[in-house]
Amino acid sequence: MTNAQGGKGARGSSCTRWWGLRGAVVRGFVSVGLGLLAAGAAWASRQPSSPLLEPRNPRFGEAAPARSRVKLETSQGTVELEIHRAWAPRGADRFYNLVRHGFYDGVRFNRVIAGAWAQFGINGDPTIAALWRQQRFTDDPVVESNRLGFLSFAMAGPNDRTTQVFINLSDNPQLDERGFAPFGRVVEGMGVVDRLYSGYGESAGGGIRGGKQDPLFAGGNAYMAREFPKLDYIVEAAIID
Repeated sequence: MTNAQGGKGARGSSCTRWWGLRGAVVRGFVSVGLGLLAAGAAWASRQPSSPLLEPRNPRFGEAAPARSRVKLETSQGTVELEIHRAWAPRGADRFYNLVRHGFYDGVRFNRVIAGAWAQFGINGDPTIAALWRQQRFTDDPVVESNRLGFLSFAMAGPNDRTTQVFINLSDNPQLDERGFAPFGRVVEGMGVVDRLYSGYGESAGGGIRGGKQDPLFAGGNAYMAREFPKLDYIVEAAIID
């Protein structure tokens, strides 16, 4: 009897230790797992979902090549641009780096004035648009003229350029003396540019100087698609050379 009771006690003690050990191991794995999840969440929270959320990152200040080509896949077809850094170094650098990081993907041609210009450059994400609206950069001297097919940054005044660009739909030499410095030109697809929808004129936000672009910045592409559904847009902009 004594031995039997002792055997049961030994087995009970052994089982208790085993269950205790198993519980400790499980608790250890759970603790490690939760720790890894917390560390991963903390790391993820520090990683921006898009580099465009960090406009002051040095990557956006890198110098563009002396000459580069950009392809715009638009809702009307393909347009190819040739960027010349010698014409306007600061403008070329800004445009090149924005294209490189996807800023112009999905962007609407919100101001198309037939026979004058086709303007674009308000990002479709209101958060990104608001950040870059404040990223002004210094003017370049005007080296080339605003001729048919040439690109310049839009601005409201001196040293006020940010992200909005226009393609000249005719020769506009009057813009030269106002400080609009071309940094590139259309080399293929000018017919595509001429087909961009111009029916809204100045009503789809207009120019920067007009002061009516706030709804576009606040509502982004959702607002523009709802209020101005015929606007053409850039599907994707990419550096191709």
